[in-house]
Amino acid sequence: MIHHINLRVIAHSTEEKSRVMDALGLFLKNSLKNKDSDLLSELVDTIEAEGHYGNPITIFSIQLTRKHDTMAFSKFVHNNMTSEDLETLQSEMPDRLDDEQVFHLRFDKQEAYMGRVKIVSSSDAITAKVKIETYPKNREMAGKIVEELFG
Repeated sequence: MIHHINLRVIAHSTEEKSRVMDALGLFLKNSLKNKDSDLLSELVDTIEAEGHYGNPITIFSIQLTRKHDTMAFSKFVHNNMTSEDLETLQSEMPDRLDDEQVFHLRFDKQEAYMGRVKIVSSSDAITAKVKIETYPKNREMAGKIVEELFG
């Protein structure tokens, strides 16, 4: 099924880091078995970096590897998307699944901060890379798994 999920979001210098972390927290609180919000910041990797134009940015990332967490993430996303987002996702599924069997999703940061799951195409988003596991490696089978989980 799902091997792992990488979640990543960038807090730009014009954004409050705590709000960006809260937006990421929407997915983590609904995915991780241990939902204590005080511990979430300890689980998330934080990197202080420099943007393309020399502006300071903070990158928050986490990898979900436990089956419970990955399945809870996919269920939460599926159950909280609008019908329009579900239709968009279904029509774009083949393009979102790459040759390495990674399914790519982007979620609106502002909507996540407000407690809503919204698919976006913007690069300024919470990104989720869902690694699908099949033996032997088979893109068609991976596509069916993605449809079951998110379709």
